[in-house]
Amino acid sequence: MKALNIVIGLLLLAAIIGLGYCNHTAKQAYDRQIASVTAEKSTLQNEINDVKGLKANLEAEIAELQSKFSDLAEENQSLKGSVSDAKAEVRRRNSTINQLKEEMVGKDGEMASLRSQLSSLLAVKSQLESEITSLKSENDALKQENQKLAADLATSREEKAELARLNATIQEEVAALTLENFKANGFTVEVEKRNTKATAKSRWAKTVKVSFDLVAVPEKYQGLRDIYLVITDESGIPIKKANPIATTVSLNGQDTDIMAVSKQSVDISESQRLNFNHLLEERLSKGFYRASVYTDIGLLGASSFRLR
Repeated sequence: MKALNIVIGLLLLAAIIGLGYCNHTAKQAYDRQIASVTAEKSTLQNEINDVKGLKANLEAEIAELQSKFSDLAEENQSLKGSVSDAKAEVRRRNSTINQLKEEMVGKDGEMASLRSQLSSLLAVKSQLESEITSLKSENDALKQENQKLAADLATSREEKAELARLNATIQEEVAALTLENFKANGFTVEVEKRNTKATAKSRWAKTVKVSFDLVAVPEKYQGLRDIYLVITDESGIPIKKANPIATTVSLNGQDTDIMAVSKQSVDISESQRLNFNHLLEERLSKGFYRASVYTDIGLLGASSFRLR
């Protein structure tokens, strides 16, 4: 009987030791699981893109832990020890785990808000970049246009100055070559397109229109006279015409040969407005030109024009 008691005592001692070992092992497992969950919570702040996957894994682990807690609690009831303490520990740990889960849900909401704000900011950034690119292109085009306009304006000013100098020279020559009381007034030259609109472009020029007035003409110069239109380039060469009109006129008492592009026989009276409309046979090149009108006894008037 004594030996039996010894055996029973040893068995009980082994059972108690085994229970203590199991409790210690379970506690270590619990601590490791809690530490893992806590580490995952800390990592969650820096791993936003993986948070949903981590959350799913953590929930699976929590469910597994809860299942293990339940099994251990039931097993612990059949053993000696403090069942109430084990359940309290399980409740405490479950409370900790649930608190962590609630914090994770809060983090999910915060992350969703941040993602929404980030998406809005990216959309605004994309729109601004597109508008900036468009404005840069528009500004570049405007700069180029302004540079071209500035260059055109400078060229136009130079051309106007050159034309003014040329006309001043021509008027000096006209003053020297015309008769004092038989010369043109209001002498104008216009270049027109095919549709009669004015142009300064050489490629559009189709007609050269010359107009002038003869006023207070002395009686000795009145009567039927031939009037000639001569158009020359800046080198003094007559423009091309299939059948130019060759004639000789008197300039300051000296006979001078001219090659006219047009001729009119006019019965000169005391005052009249005369017009020449010369249809160009060939396209004129860019440059300065001079239109002059003569009678047999001298130069009536002249003026220059420019084609670009």
